[in-house]
This record gives sequence, structure tokens and C-alpha cells, in this order.
Amino acid sequence: MKLDVQSLMAQSIRSRRTSFSSTNGNEETPTHPSASFSNGDGYDSDGSNFDTPTPATLSMAIPAELAGAIPLIDKFQVEGFLKLMQKQIQSTGKRGFFSKKSAGPQVREKFTFEDMLCFQKDPIPTSLLKINSDLLGKLFKHTLKRAELRDEIFAQISKQTRNNPDRQYLIKAWELMYLCASTMPPSKEIGGYLSEYVHNVAYGASIDSEVQSLALNTLNALKRSVKAGPRHTIPGREEIEAHLTGRKLTTIVFFLDETFEEITYDMATTVSDAVEELSGIIKLSAFSSFSLFEYCKVVSGSKSSDPGNEEYIGLDDNKYIGDLLAEFKAAKDRSKGEILHCKLIFKKKLFRESDEAVTDPMFVQLSYVQLQHDYIMGNYPVGREDAAQLSALQILVDIGFFGSQESSIDWTSLLERFLPRQIAITRGKREWELDILSRYHSMENLTKDDARQQFLRILRSLPYGNSVFFSVRKIDDPIGLLPGRIILGINKRGVHFFRPVPKEYLHSAELRDIMQFGSSNTAVFFKMRVAGVLHIFQFETKQGEEICVALQTHINDKCTKNALNELSKTIEESQKKSEQLLEELHEKQDQEVKLQEQLEGLKDSLRSQKQNLAEVQCDRDRLKSLCAEKDAAFQVALSEKRSLETRLASLSNLAPEKNAKKDLVGANNQVLHKLQDELKLRKEELHAAEERMQRLANEKILLEQKISRFERKVEEMEVVEKNLEQERQSLKLRVIELERKLEMFARDLATSKSTLAIVNANLASLQNNLKELEELREMKEDIDRKNEQTASILKMQASQLAELEVLYKEEQVLRKTLF
Repeated sequence: MKLDVQSLMAQSIRSRRTSFSSTNGNEETPTHPSASFSNGDGYDSDGSNFDTPTPATLSMAIPAELAGAIPLIDKFQVEGFLKLMQKQIQSTGKRGFFSKKSAGPQVREKFTFEDMLCFQKDPIPTSLLKINSDLLGKLFKHTLKRAELRDEIFAQISKQTRNNPDRQYLIKAWELMYLCASTMPPSKEIGGYLSEYVHNVAYGASIDSEVQSLALNTLNALKRSVKAGPRHTIPGREEIEAHLTGRKLTTIVFFLDETFEEITYDMATTVSDAVEELSGIIKLSAFSSFSLFEYCKVVSGSKSSDPGNEEYIGLDDNKYIGDLLAEFKAAKDRSKGEILHCKLIFKKKLFRESDEAVTDPMFVQLSYVQLQHDYIMGNYPVGREDAAQLSALQILVDIGFFGSQESSIDWTSLLERFLPRQIAITRGKREWELDILSRYHSMENLTKDDARQQFLRILRSLPYGNSVFFSVRKIDDPIGLLPGRIILGINKRGVHFFRPVPKEYLHSAELRDIMQFGSSNTAVFFKMRVAGVLHIFQFETKQGEEICVALQTHINDKCTKNALNELSKTIEESQKKSEQLLEELHEKQDQEVKLQEQLEGLKDSLRSQKQNLAEVQCDRDRLKSLCAEKDAAFQVALSEKRSLETRLASLSNLAPEKNAKKDLVGANNQVLHKLQDELKLRKEELHAAEERMQRLANEKILLEQKISRFERKVEEMEVVEKNLEQERQSLKLRVIELERKLEMFARDLATSKSTLAIVNANLASLQNNLKELEELREMKEDIDRKNEQTASILKMQASQLAELEVLYKEEQVLRKTLF
């Protein structure tokens, strides 16, 4: 919140505050609508010298560190506090808070909301917050139970830590704040303001280091107490001194096998903190299903109570260890004439189906110890064969395997330790010993871990295996078959009923047969189906809430498992479909690659054919040109022939003339013979040229046929190319469709995952509801405590009335005898 510093300086010039500060008398004080007057001493006798602040005006008058208090102005009784403070000062004659008025008639002192929240040496006359005046006298007695009283305590302590000039007193105030924050939380409204103030001090720049350390501790303590709630008992001196000095107290936590570990605690340590610390000591990583339990056993003289009726009360995670130890001490003090042993037990709250997958050695060991304890207590009725096998396994886990040294082992004590008394009486001791020994010797190849796992498997396989047991008393049994006292066993299969003496399994109700269940402080009921008919059974117990929580947890686990199974099936189907689609896609892609390779091969062959065609065309053109040359030569030869024939005809016409010239005949004959020879030669050449032309024509026809074949092949290749292109386009469309289907299945898978997340969120909400149920235990415990107190008071009054009645009768007898 942004403050107007200039207007604040204009109103008053404040010196360093050590108490309620006031403005200088020379400043002009604004008038107020309420009337005011002065007494003879010159002091204001009413509250008219201050304005009733509002959130709108406070932002102009309060420093930054008090800005968080502005929304809470209605919670503070500013006017009443300042009036009583003024009367207190007037009655004592002090000037620590209100200095004497100046001589000016209109000049008066002005006091602000900040003055109310700052340090003062004088006693605080009334509460800072608006609370019932009847509660003020019981402030410290009822602070742990009443939120408004806690707020008042925090408001007064924070007042004394602000602007305190004395370092020693300031440290004491912060120590008190630290102690209060460790034992009780403020309300939600005051808590926000207080946390902001403590945070500012803890991380302030110019704060004393010791004060800063205490403020930081106070801030951490506030976070813890807000989560855990207030303490139920007032911390003792030892707790307070240890808390302030940072020293840890110690206590002992037992296990079911009577071993123990020492843990540390302080004033603010809760059960969950102790469980986490103890799990770290014993190196238990998976400790979410473990908790602390309260176990009290009454010992009258030297005889203890029946071990079969042991009762372990589950403790709330937010319960303080200091409160538990104080309750143990108070219970021991109340037990007159009896020895009461109270101790903390570390064990599993319940066995869940997911425990079988945990491989942590300490987890397995503690599970074995708890199941072994329940078995020895007789909570697992089994036959003789299973009992002998379980005893042999326990002996192997305890002492290991000994072959020839069995004479040095006290088998009798081992039988007494590991064989339930209820089962041991079913046959003779020697018979048991021989049977167990024979089974023990047959386990030569088993290790201790193997024997432990086999023991767990045998008990887990029972219908009532891995149960948590509660001792109850019957209230309402519609069928009339159950005994008065019953042991309830609850596991993942349902609710199981046992007769305590003798230990005997009676009946089981599966989870699906339980329609409704609920609990109160002293009872639990089940509305369940027996032989197809709904009946309501009621039982008396103080562990009703734990029974309901265990039952609800198993129901939630089963519902979650079913939902996960359905989701896993859906996911598997989606994965199978997606795998099939991917396989089809890969096949289509392979086909496309093969077709592409074929297309490339055909393209290569087409290119080679085109090259061959080009070469043939070149040869054709060359032959055509050669044929043209021969035709030209043939035409020349024909022309020469014609010329020779004409010459021959002319010569034959001149024959008569040449007869005369016989001298010339011989020469002409010779020339003629030469011409005839040449003509024959030319005819032969012409014939050869014609044959050659015929051959070239045939070759031309063959080439044209080849060209036509190549052209047809080219057309076929183009058709194949088009078909391949169409096939490729169809395959591409198919691939796109498959990708779309794959995306759809991916979306379905994401939807399934989101559904699983919603189921997990619902499970988390159910766990939060479980936590809320656990938070209600405090209220139930308070009511139980009040009922017990009322019952004890009534019992005491009844005894007193009986004594008075006896005395009255004795007095009457004496009166009759005397008078």
C-alpha cells in the first residue's frame, strides 16, 4: 500500500517512539464532531482528541510496516482502548502517553491507530481486539481453545515488539512471540497481518541479528502451527527452555517386536514430523503408510492384561508429541492402584495392494514384523499344516539354518514364541516339534529373505490376509449370530469378523456388499448385504473413524484400480490400433518405394531406348543421303547411256557412209565394243545400285517399324508413368488418412491420460477429505474429554450423595437410639 509521506509529515512531526506519541502542541488540531472538555489537571477526560479511523483515512496516517492492519480495522477497538488508556494515565498521574495540554484553547493532543499498535511500558488496560469482556479474565486459561483469545495474545505481543527502545525487553517479547507461534496459530484474518509483519522484521535490512533470528523462527513456527493447529496442553518448563535454546528433547518409539528407537522433538513437533524423522533414522524410504499409534496397557500387580485384546489407537498426523507425552503422564497419574504402561508404537496404518510392489528392505521387514505380531496374537486363524509351515519359516528368519547344531537350540522356547497359543493346544508339543523340525530341515536352500517373503505370501493368500484388526463390542446384530465381543479385520477384500475367545473366523463381507458405513465417537455401523438382504450392524468402539478411513481407503484403491485397468485397456487398444496403422503405413511406404524404384528403372530404360532411337534415326538419315547420292549417280549413268545410245544410233545411221570408209569401221567397231562393254558395266552397276536401293528400302521399312515399336513403348511408358503417379497420389492420400487416424488415436490417448489425471485429482480430493476427517478428531476428542469430565463429576457427586445418605441414615439411627 502506498503511503502519503508528505501529508503525514504535515500532520505531525514524530520523534522516535518509545510509547504512545503525540503531535506538538503548536500544531493546529482539526475539530471533531464529538464534544470534549478538560478537567482541572488540563488533561482530556474522554476520547474526543482522536478520530475513529477508517481504512480510507488510515492509508494517510500509518507507516508501511503497519499497512497490513488496515483491512482489519474493524477487528480493533481503537476508541475504547484509547479512552481506557487515558483514564489509566489520569488516575496514575503519568505523562508517558499523553503529555499535558498547551495553553491554547483549541490546541489538543492527537493520538492515532499507530499509537495503539506500538510499544508501551504501562499496563495494557483492555484488549486490543473486539472480544467478549467475559473472556478477558480467562484469557490465558482458554487461549488454546479460543481463536479470538489467541488473536488478542498475538496482537498484544506484536504491539510490544514494535518500536521497543529496550533491546532486552524487545528480545523477551520476540521470545514470547516465538513460543506462542509454536503452540497455537492465530485466526486466518489476523494470521495474514501477523505473518506479513513478522516477515518484514525477519528480512528487514536494519534489524538486530538476534531479533531477526527470532523473527525468522517465529515465521517458520507460524507456518507449522497454522497447519497443525493449537496445542491441547500447556507446555512445561523443560519444553519451553529447550525450545528457546534450540535444544531437542528425546523420547522413545517402540516397534511391534519390542525394539525401539530414540527420536528428538520440540514444542512444535507433530506426529508427521516424528514419523519422518524416525523413517530417516531406520532408513525407511516408503513411509507414507506408516504412522504412530498410542498403546496403553494396564498391569494390576504382576499380572498383565490379556495380550489378545491389545488396542492401538491411531494418532492424528497433526497431533503434537508434547501433548501425547503430557496425556500419557496425566493418564498414569489418574490410574490409582494400577500400573499403566503407555508408549508410542510405529507400525503400518493399513496394508494396501500397492505394498506388494515395494522392495525397500526396511519396508518389507516392518511389514513382516507387523504380520508376525498379528499372527502370534492369533488374529490369523490357520490350519495345522499352515501353522507348522509358518512356524518353521519364522524360526529360519530368526536364527537362520543350522544343520547339525540343532541340539544347542532351545526349540521349546522357539515354539512358544512363534506358535499361537490357540493353535498350539490343538495337538501335543512333541508332535508340533517333530513336524516343525522336519519342515525346518527341508528349508536348507532358503535364505532369511526368502523365508520372510514366503511367510508374507502365505498370510497374504488368506481371505483375511494383510488386515488391520480392531476390537469392538456388538451393539446391534439383526441376524443374532455374532458374539458380544468381536474382532474386525479390514483388508482389500472387505470386512472380516472373528470371535476373540476362542479365536475363530466367523464371516466376511466383501467391499461390494457394504452399501454404507459411518462412525461416531463411540460406535461404528455397517449397512451391508448378508445372504442378499440388507442389514445394519452397529458396534461399540473408539476407533470408528480409523475403521471407516481404512475401509474407504480400500474402496478408493479398488475404484482407482478398476479405473486404471479400464484406462490401461483403452490405452492398449489404442496402442494396438496405432501399431496396426503404423504397420500399414510402413507397408504402403515400402510399396511406394518399390514402385518408385520400378518407375526409375522404366525411366532409365526409356532413356536408353530414346538414345537407341536417336542413333537409328541418324543411321537412317545417313542411309537416305547415301541413297540420294546413288540415285544421282544412277541418273548420271542413265543420261550417259542415253547419250551413248544416241551416239550409237547416229553411228548406225552413218554405217553406209562408213562402209566406204572401211578403214574407219575397225576403229568404230573397237569403239563400239568399248562402248558396249562400258554399257554392260554401267548396267551391272545400275543393277547393283537398284539392288542396293531395294535393300536400303527394306532397311528403311525395318527402321520405321522399329521406330513405331519404340514410339509404342514410349506411349506405354507414359501410361505406366501416369498410372504410377495416380497410385502414388492414392498412396499419399492413404498416408494422410492414416496420419489423421494416428492423430485421432493420439488425441484419444491424451484424453485417456487426462481422464487418468482427473481420477488422480479425485483421489487427491478424497485424500484431502480424509485429512479433513482427521482434523475433526480434535473436536471429537474435546467432546469426549468433556463427556469424561462430566461423567467423573457426576460419579463424584453420586458418591458424595451416597456418603451423605449413609451419614444421614447413621445420624437418624443415633438420634433414635439417643432420643
